[in-house]
Amino acid sequence: MATTLNETLLLAIPLAPLAGSLIAGLFGKTVGRAGAHTVTILGVAIAFVLSCITFFDVVNGASFNTTVYEWMSVGGLKFEVGFLIDSLTALMMIVVTFVSLMVHIYTIGYMAEEEGYQRFFSYIALFTFSMLMLVMSNNFLQLFFGWEAVGLVSYLLIGFYFKRESAIYANMKAFLVNRVGDFGFLLGIGLLLAYGGSLNYNDVFAKGHEIAALTFPGTSWNLLTVACICLFVGAMGKSAQFPLHVWLPDSMEGPTPISALIHAATMVTAGIFMVARMSPLFELSDAALSFIVVIGAITALFMGFLGVVQNDIKRVVAYSTLSQLGYMTVALGVSAYPVAMFHLMTHAFFKALLFLGAGSVIIGMHHDQDMRNMGGLRKYMPITWITSLIGSLALIGTPFFSGFYSKDSIIEAVKASHLAGSGFAYFAVVASVFVTALYSFRMYFLVFHGEERFRDPKHPDSPMGAEAAAHGHGNGHGHDEHHVHVPHESPWVIWVPLVLLAIPSVIAGAYAIQPLLYGGFFSHGVAFQNVIFIGQNHPALAEIGEEFHGWAAMATHAFSGVPVWLALAGVIVAWFFYMKRPDLPAVVSRTFSPVYKLLANAYYLDKINEIVFARGAVAIGRGLWKEGDVVVIDGVVNGSAKFIGWFATVIRFLQSGYIYHYAFAMIIGMLGLLTLFVTLSGK
Repeated sequence: MATTLNETLLLAIPLAPLAGSLIAGLFGKTVGRAGAHTVTILGVAIAFVLSCITFFDVVNGASFNTTVYEWMSVGGLKFEVGFLIDSLTALMMIVVTFVSLMVHIYTIGYMAEEEGYQRFFSYIALFTFSMLMLVMSNNFLQLFFGWEAVGLVSYLLIGFYFKRESAIYANMKAFLVNRVGDFGFLLGIGLLLAYGGSLNYNDVFAKGHEIAALTFPGTSWNLLTVACICLFVGAMGKSAQFPLHVWLPDSMEGPTPISALIHAATMVTAGIFMVARMSPLFELSDAALSFIVVIGAITALFMGFLGVVQNDIKRVVAYSTLSQLGYMTVALGVSAYPVAMFHLMTHAFFKALLFLGAGSVIIGMHHDQDMRNMGGLRKYMPITWITSLIGSLALIGTPFFSGFYSKDSIIEAVKASHLAGSGFAYFAVVASVFVTALYSFRMYFLVFHGEERFRDPKHPDSPMGAEAAAHGHGNGHGHDEHHVHVPHESPWVIWVPLVLLAIPSVIAGAYAIQPLLYGGFFSHGVAFQNVIFIGQNHPALAEIGEEFHGWAAMATHAFSGVPVWLALAGVIVAWFFYMKRPDLPAVVSRTFSPVYKLLANAYYLDKINEIVFARGAVAIGRGLWKEGDVVVIDGVVNGSAKFIGWFATVIRFLQSGYIYHYAFAMIIGMLGLLTLFVTLSGK
């Protein structure tokens, strides 16, 4: 087996989706709808196949860490395009290309009647290219390029329905919040460049201990801690960690396929991947790791609470994504990097499945997304029902499903950690098990079981109910059988990706846990080569490894632990509230009205951002305009113009045109110069 990978093959992986994107985008009218989806799906399929080949080569010992193009050189600093392919990258390439391929196929059915069909396929293929460039990079310049590119394309995708005001607001919100995170990310890169002297990962990692010995200029802060926290602020924006999470729920304004692509395997996992890639640096700062643990724990628990009060099916899954990203972040904080990547992989499968399943439901419900208007869809949409059930069981950590192995490993790693903040994090991830089961099966029961509410008038508080009332329909037509739209199963291009995603949602965890966590899969490669893998500094992963005796034993042993029973309790509570006593949720919301309002308004963070930051920015802008532009800049410009005018008015009296006036001026000037010369000579 070759010890290095073929450069041409690696170049083809990101360039194949890029070629499909360019053809669909620039020649969409020429190739038509069929041509657009054909070239983009072909490009992503090529990338997936080549990623699989690369993955198996890496498993057998191959690697690649080389510059493929030097853009420019400034002094000793080089700006390059290069690839680093190790076990971490190979895993991400598989996940990104597989989920992207499923989303591309699904989009054929979901977007069949939409305008901008070719444009959408061009965007999602470009998104795939951007993510691949990010994960394959071997230097900070290319990492930042991919980082910004996924942000830009997500802006275009979230605002795909650009004639809808809410979509414009959502994509602008995502863009601005991510700029806040990216500012911190850029500062972190700048600090590492300034004190590491290079943009190449290997060079910076090699100087990690030197940088860790320095203090931030003018303070007593550890320089590496500041740099790592700045990098993580970038991850907080991309991976939607509290308080920079506010953009992600609103991104549901984009079509469902892009919700799956953004929230499952690509943009939101970029921050998780970046911290794992930078693990040789983060391992040298316990303060940075504690910061990561606390932020992840807050996100995991408090974002899960918000999922309980959502009625839009896509928003429930979106808040679920936030909570699961919190789990991954906690794992990073306790130095269980392989566990975080393991959960990233399993989450990509079952979360893409849940999003695409939600999209299938939305199609069956004729684009109604409010769960209060659903119910009883199980018999009308059997494939969507069973695949969504599989996704929900994986999400809540049901033993033998993929999500169980990764979530339980995170909980055990946090329990074994002695890092500051790990106690709170353990409480948060354990409590989140119950919350996750509650909102997941609340959604499941409301959509697929119980009364067939789609035969009734639309719920008055739902968007469609409000629209009907606004147009004077009064929802009365809902009782007329001739006007009832009975749901139906989605076409094969939609349910086939659901089935293909359901398979790894069941088996991927059991199959992958041993090699990924305890078989040394991540023990080679740049990301973990300098990390104490079976650790002296942060031994959480080593401790849980001592108790691992195989996937089957792990699943059966789980029944003696707390998390499984908490998950079961969440399912039972959801069943009792939404199947047995559907009147109780309204009673509870009235009884605990302040808490309900707090959750329904997402902790009022949007209002706080609007009042403090948005209005503050407007006030600063207005102040800069009035004082800076009008007073200072206009004052200087207009004042200098007035001075020149006054000076010219005075000087023109000396320009009389008479020779004797000029001769007199010359004599006076000479006398003045002689006087000055004599005075200076005398000194």
